[in-house]
Amino acid sequence: MRRRIGIGATVLVVGALVVWCVSRWDAWFHNPEEEPYEASEMPARVLLTFGDEDGMTSRNVSWICGSEVREASVELMDMTDSTALHVDAVGEVFESRSGKAAYYVARLRALKAGHTYRYRVWTGDQISDWYAFHMPTEENQETSFLFMGDIQDSIGGIANQLLREAIRRNPEVEFFVQGGDLTERPTDAYWAETFETLDSVGQAMPVLTVTGNHDYLKNVICTLERRFSLIHSYFLDSMEGVNQVFTVRYKNMQLFCLDSNREFFYLWTQREWLEEKLEESSAKWKVVVLHHPLHSTKGKTNNLIQRWMFDDLIQLYGVDLVLQGHEHVYGRTSAQTLNSQRSTPIYTVSHCSPKNYKTEFPDGYDKFEKRSRYYQTVSTHGDTLFVIAKDANTQRTVDSLYIEKNARIIIHE
Repeated sequence: MRRRIGIGATVLVVGALVVWCVSRWDAWFHNPEEEPYEASEMPARVLLTFGDEDGMTSRNVSWICGSEVREASVELMDMTDSTALHVDAVGEVFESRSGKAAYYVARLRALKAGHTYRYRVWTGDQISDWYAFHMPTEENQETSFLFMGDIQDSIGGIANQLLREAIRRNPEVEFFVQGGDLTERPTDAYWAETFETLDSVGQAMPVLTVTGNHDYLKNVICTLERRFSLIHSYFLDSMEGVNQVFTVRYKNMQLFCLDSNREFFYLWTQREWLEEKLEESSAKWKVVVLHHPLHSTKGKTNNLIQRWMFDDLIQLYGVDLVLQGHEHVYGRTSAQTLNSQRSTPIYTVSHCSPKNYKTEFPDGYDKFEKRSRYYQTVSTHGDTLFVIAKDANTQRTVDSLYIEKNARIIIHE
């Protein structure tokens, strides 16, 4: 009798596991088909990003044009002192599942503080429109940037409208940071939608993003296509493409970007990289950006490996702010809440996606919102860092706080 009960229980457990695996199969392993495509023969998908770790003097420009590499460059005009030059670009053909395109990257270096530049890209005899960007000055250490978590807009979505309105209402922002899943899936159609999202913004201010799980092709071991780094070209020179990590110093702030989607071994090498960079940093303000929340809104066991890998370093080396996405809500917690200490870091989870998930107010969080799309502005003034979160649809202030650097006290409004 006991044996029969044991066999029956085993069958039930195995059956339940099979049903669960079948129900989750598409979520784990299904990749949407990529429709056949041909790259534009005119320069397209122009994107301005940071270049190397010196965010005060370097920028990269990337674009696509055709399916064969040709001679290419950026024509750069310094509008402040009326000089002009061409910066050669490096081209590479990337073939995806259903098409191929030639991707180009031009590295602009030794740019001058406070100068305004106009630029356009050349590929063979084909030329893009003119764009412009402005370089910061060392004298003014105040800075401000805009952050959005997951965007992954649907085809024909409204993300560009929301992004442009956020910048219109916050004209002081100097660059745009994004928390992964910028693109819904790695297909050409969704990449085209991503550049619709970034239209008029991604050509005028540096865009800094991290990888999200939707940027990877699903499999037992997920893979990131090289076109991700060819577009977000600051990753090309980071750890030889093994990990999508990057750090940039901008005025008195340093940002550290991690790839929280990777397997244990790669997360460990990222940990070593993060510790080295944090130890070297002399920046007044330190901000870490990654996709998976270290303190999940879905429960304490969620993203446990990422928390083990990074959170002790973040607290040890005085990181002020951790910006995260993935969970499609807005939430805020802090070391003060988690450890009963009056100290940073602040951890926020945010998204600006049309998707909303069913999550209730989590334990350990001070602020929580759902069922809308959000953005944050992060600004510094002297010894104070301000973080304001708003509903991207209504512009309602969802959350605001500031950190007094000298006192290391978080003050909530």
